[in-house]
Amino acid sequence: MKNPLICALDTVDITAARRLRDAVAAHVGAFKIGLEFFTMHGAAGVEKVLSCDDALFLDLKFHDIPNTVAGAVRAAVQRLHPAILDVHAAGGTAMMRAAAEAAAETAARNRIPRPEMLAVTVLTSMDAAALQQTGIARPVAKQVGALGVLARHAGLDGVVCSGHEIGLLRQECGQDFRLLTPGIRPAGTAKGDQKRVMTPAAAITAGADYLVVGRPISEADDPEAAAAGIAAEIAATIAKEPATDDPEMAAAGIAAEIAATTAKAPAVA
Repeated sequence: MKNPLICALDTVDITAARRLRDAVAAHVGAFKIGLEFFTMHGAAGVEKVLSCDDALFLDLKFHDIPNTVAGAVRAAVQRLHPAILDVHAAGGTAMMRAAAEAAAETAARNRIPRPEMLAVTVLTSMDAAALQQTGIARPVAKQVGALGVLARHAGLDGVVCSGHEIGLLRQECGQDFRLLTPGIRPAGTAKGDQKRVMTPAAAITAGADYLVVGRPISEADDPEAAAAGIAAEIAATIAKEPATDDPEMAAAGIAAEIAATTAKAPAVA
């Protein structure tokens, strides 16, 4: 990918999705297709919206018995050649391992690049109270960390997590473990239904590899300008923030960035 920014095409309207794709393609590294679009239009719809050289994050969050998930991964890799594909970590080690093996085998058989396989940890729309309602009493960060370790042991390339758990996951899973962060909100934009959000600069400073941005781009008056602005913020942050293996240093950088953002940006309800 040419940069870490992934634009979410979260719509059921093919024309709108293609229009957004065309508007922002020069500024993003990949496009996310999720359940909303895929349920309506399937693989054929993806092929209509994206060009052959677009990187695809196929965000279908597979979660089923290992054999079923392996079959779904084979179909997705063979048909759509995604750059990134995800499953739910809550499906367990056997399911995640089956997914990783199916992706590798299918890519090798078809002589195409293997997608990066990621596991969804705790959805960014969930906080501690929502997690407790599902029967999980431990804090969000501990649950995310535990699922990250499980995903790594299962052979996955990384996880989907909020920006707030990046430091913990780097400590638990290492610097080569891919971290994809949704719930990205530029300063001054509404959180919507997201609970655990972070600005692009803060997430990159923390150590995220990929950032998924949806509504701040798609609902902007000028989506191209919005995407260009976020891409520029990411590039500037990468240029000025050297990577660090020290979680305390990373945390300090995040705190400073958040404090600076809070000072200059109006509160958003």
